Amino acid sequence: MLLIHQLPAKPAYLRVKVWRRLQAIGATPLKNAVHALPLRDDTAALFDDLLREITEGGGEAIILEAALVGGLGDADVRALFDAVRDSDYEDLAREARTIDDGQVAREIVRLRARLAEIAAIDYFGTHGRQAAEAALADLVTRSTRHPDVSSTCQAVIATADLRQRVWITRRGIHVDRIASAWLIQRFIDPEATFKFVDGQGYEPAADELRFDMANAEFTHEGERCTFETLLVRTQLDNDTALVAIGEIIHDLDIADSRFNRPETAGLGALIAGICARTDDDNERLAEGTAALEQFYAYFSRGRKA
Repeated sequence: MLLIHQLPAKPAYLRVKVWRRLQAIGATPLKNAVHALPLRDDTAALFDDLLREITEGGGEAIILEAALVGGLGDADVRALFDAVRDSDYEDLAREARTIDDGQVAREIVRLRARLAEIAAIDYFGTHGRQAAEAALADLVTRSTRHPDVSSTCQAVIATADLRQRVWITRRGIHVDRIASAWLIQRFIDPEATFKFVDGQGYEPAADELRFDMANAEFTHEGERCTFETLLVRTQLDNDTALVAIGEIIHDLDIADSRFNRPETAGLGALIAGICARTDDDNERLAEGTAALEQFYAYFSRGRKA
């Protein structure tokens, strides 16, 4: 859905007002004065309200339902939305990590409100939300931490309780989700089936477990990516080959260069190639599984992990 508008030279404040409103509702610019939102009832109402503000201010605007047939595709436009939201989440996470201990209690309230604002316009459930939520969770932990009893670890879950499940994650799987799905099927739940859904608002059935998505049973915890969380909570972190792969996935997913393993660039290039070749999540998982099996064999041959 597109909003195309033209604003008068005066009053000057109208341009600033419209720009701020477009930012606030999460509209993505495609061209000058052409902005996009996903076609939904709630987003249509947002554009309707903005159109009214523009026309009342002396401008002109139209709203279109558009089909992309050349140039940009749907995946390209979604990537534009996701890039802006990921940047918002990254800024919030960075700010959360730099707050002084004396300001934690006050800043938690503000950052929670900011996270809610970003999530409200995160129309496709971008990956960056998990890192922001993890950083905010760490901040909450800091506010209540007692030096003798504090712990950031979640409960260990016996793998016997994780068998024959349907595992849910976000569509458009990439590094962490591909690796986590491989780990689940290879070591945790050999009969696992996978379902790929939208990133927000999914309510799991009784036999379903979510991973690497908002409110998931297994996702980023503290400074760990989802693959690392699965290793720790299923007690697979004594397998040095899996730990080595986890270090690679961590650096590719979180991009903090914590481990700097020499193999990281190679696996990153392989997964990037897989994702460039196909948008089909089942195909991505199948090809990613083949690559990860080779890395697991490599790290299992007595090489120091």
